Amino acid sequence: MNNTRGRDGAPPQWGLRALPAADGSAGDVTPALSTLPRFRRSVAAAHAASPIRVAFLLVPQFSMMAFSAAIEPLRSANRISGRTLFEWRLVSTDGHPVTASNGIPIAAHESLEQVRDPQMLVVCAGLEPAQYGRRHKIHHHLRRVARHGSKVGAISSGSFILADAGLLTDRRCTVHWEYAQALRARFPELDVTTDLYVVDRQVFTCSGGTAALDMMLHFVSEASSREIALAVSEQFIHPQIRHQEDQQRIEMHARYGIASPKLVQIIARMEGSIEHPLEVRQIAQAVGISARQMERLFREQIGHSPRSFYRKIRLEAARTLLRQSIQSILNVALQCGFSSTSHFCHAYKRAFGVAPTDERRTAVRRLA
Repeated sequence: MNNTRGRDGAPPQWGLRALPAADGSAGDVTPALSTLPRFRRSVAAAHAASPIRVAFLLVPQFSMMAFSAAIEPLRSANRISGRTLFEWRLVSTDGHPVTASNGIPIAAHESLEQVRDPQMLVVCAGLEPAQYGRRHKIHHHLRRVARHGSKVGAISSGSFILADAGLLTDRRCTVHWEYAQALRARFPELDVTTDLYVVDRQVFTCSGGTAALDMMLHFVSEASSREIALAVSEQFIHPQIRHQEDQQRIEMHARYGIASPKLVQIIARMEGSIEHPLEVRQIAQAVGISARQMERLFREQIGHSPRSFYRKIRLEAARTLLRQSIQSILNVALQCGFSSTSHFCHAYKRAFGVAPTDERRTAVRRLA
């Protein structure tokens, strides 16, 4: 990405444009697509619109995967349409380079304070979602951008930052599934969904990963046409554009390698009842089998008893809260269905080989 400065030393203006094709041509679409009348009309219509200015705010430890999946569809849309549908700039809180979670530093064009006129601003985050706390200058500037009529959104754990800025109040939102419980615990008033992405008026959130591609294809379709969005999707070997309400996680039978529909129902109930664990007999009765049949299903297909498997789910949820939230160990224990800290600490250390206090201490050192 071009990050050069003009001759007067000032940062370049909006204007990052499509790259030419590898053969040196202007980067037109494939001949087969260009001969379709409807597609040609879509490209012609795209020429009439002004470029949409997008600012990507990179947060330390942001996901390179999600960031690439968000910015590359815009480049491809420019190339396929034959004009600049989108212009973009990279922003950081202080204008300095930002290191992604894979250790690669990315240069910024300007600081967040210098951002003035984007039509969209996308917060790209990843690990360490609570790194800015509840009061930080980043929240003030995000509110400023939103007040000026810009669409403001977030990818992956960036939803925490929007929530701390007060931009998710009275709106539906989503976040990466790994952080969903931590987001609900930190902001119990929020309407947190399991959707791939959510667009609620002028605010949008995305679960991250490849879901960023689907979300940006939605915006490409809005800015130009569905035909151009489909062409971009094909360029990235993405055979189906997913809908925003599609689920984030792999189907449960594939995730756990199980074949029994009853077992799928049972595990779904376990994952949905972390804070208030259900009795094995209750779950069995709810899915229409006996407790003994349930025990046999788990032994044959999971290799654990229902109780030990359920406890493992709750402990993994607790580990995420310890690493990604600032809640006390007692609150984490209670939210994951443990009645006392002593019981929780004993089970946690037996499962992960480290005490919850040490897990929290390690997480705090990473944030320092």
